[in-house]
Amino acid sequence: MRLAGVDLAVIAGYFALTLVVGVWAARRAGRSPGEFFLSGRSMPWWLLGISMVATTFSTDTPNLVADITRRHGVAGNWVWWAFLLTGMLTVFVYAALWRRSGVVTDLEFYELRYSGRPAAFLRGFRAIYLGVFFNVMVMAIVTLAAIKIGGVLFGLSPVATVTVAGSVTVLLSAAGGLRSVILTGAQLE
Repeated sequence: MRLAGVDLAVIAGYFALTLVVGVWAARRAGRSPGEFFLSGRSMPWWLLGISMVATTFSTDTPNLVADITRRHGVAGNWVWWAFLLTGMLTVFVYAALWRRSGVVTDLEFYELRYSGRPAAFLRGFRAIYLGVFFNVMVMAIVTLAAIKIGGVLFGLSPVATVTVAGSVTVLLSAAGGLRSVILTGAQLE
């Protein structure tokens, strides 16, 4: 597949705009750890919720949707539309409650909600299961999707795709913290 000049211009414009927002966010992120990790707790709950949902619809989503549609026809779209509906429920219910609790991580939430040895086991299990097994599998799937897209659209090798995408994401996130991730959509994983 060959991209036309206008396609490349749109992509370059998007990256330029992302860079501008990232540089702007980096100035605020350097003020304190709270600004970097929590964007000063100043983001509205609905934007945080939408960011959570957008994170689940990442690089691999177009491949998933194309496969569902290929196998089940247009009616198969209800499969992923259901995920969108439950994700939006997350935005309008869960994100507001999370914000009100004042916690930073889900493990911190479990500390507030549960206590004793069962709570310690739950926190440990979730840290290992989600932090190691689940996230490794999800990142592998998303990275494979990015490799396929980078190869088809830009003719990049797998190593070049991972290097470029990873470098841009790490630099933007490290410079601007949570604010840059939310405002630029850098949660593309």
